[in-house]
Amino acid sequence: MALNLIRKLMVSSLFCFTAASATAETFVFTAIPDEDETKLVERFKGVADYLSQELDVEVRYIPVKSYAAAVSAFRNNQVQLAWFGGLSGVQARRLVPGSEAIAQGVEDEAFQTYFIANTSTGTGIEPADELSALEDNLKDKTFTFGSKGSTSGRLMPEFYIRDVFGAQPDDFFSRVGFSGNHTRTLRLVEAGTYQVGALNFQVWEKELADGNIDTDAVQVIWETPPYPDYQWTIRGDVNERFGDGFKERVTEALLNLDDQALLESFPRSGFIPASNDDYEPIRKTAEEIGILD
Repeated sequence: MALNLIRKLMVSSLFCFTAASATAETFVFTAIPDEDETKLVERFKGVADYLSQELDVEVRYIPVKSYAAAVSAFRNNQVQLAWFGGLSGVQARRLVPGSEAIAQGVEDEAFQTYFIANTSTGTGIEPADELSALEDNLKDKTFTFGSKGSTSGRLMPEFYIRDVFGAQPDDFFSRVGFSGNHTRTLRLVEAGTYQVGALNFQVWEKELADGNIDTDAVQVIWETPPYPDYQWTIRGDVNERFGDGFKERVTEALLNLDDQALLESFPRSGFIPASNDDYEPIRKTAEEIGILD
């Protein structure tokens, strides 16, 4: 009797230890560094706190220094969830079979890139509805993209430059740079370091609304047609690690996020369902211009 009781207690203790270990698992996510790091840390700490409460697990956000680092962290299972751009999401999902795009911002179904120009050093460049109308004024100007891995800051603007002007950016502009993120692109063009640049329209609109743009120094000269962009992508093995139904719970939590201050920090009005198929246009465009093999 005593021996059986001891065995039962040992089994019970082992079960409790295993259960405690499972619940102690930390769910980690990251995001592409498309804006100033201080803004991103503030935003995603809020997301971590929200998800932790909704999922009843510890949730931690880890910042990364580049788009490539975000993709690598996802590939290496250092993070299980990521806020990717269209291109970085495609790249990550190709590297991690079974991973899925689960949610996107309402605005991400029809995202845009703005081409902006310095009003002094870019003399003669006036806004136009068609990019082709700007060819003579843009030729041989200096131009900056954002990050090399950015959808709105590199992939789509390069696609339209190639498509409309029939030339690679290095052959069309006198000098081409990569600022690293959208905020920096705005500041470099505003200061006249580059005459023209391309950036995420949401960054422009938010900085404009916050009074952080000198509209006497820089202006929007062209807006791309809409395309799909940012999304939350989750690894396909999260249920094995965090329990059955965990992926669905994460998806539901993101879709139900209604904290207006937190949404404004993205800025997004809310999140809606997304799927891998939504980003096929991005994959095809990236392959067409040689960014994806």
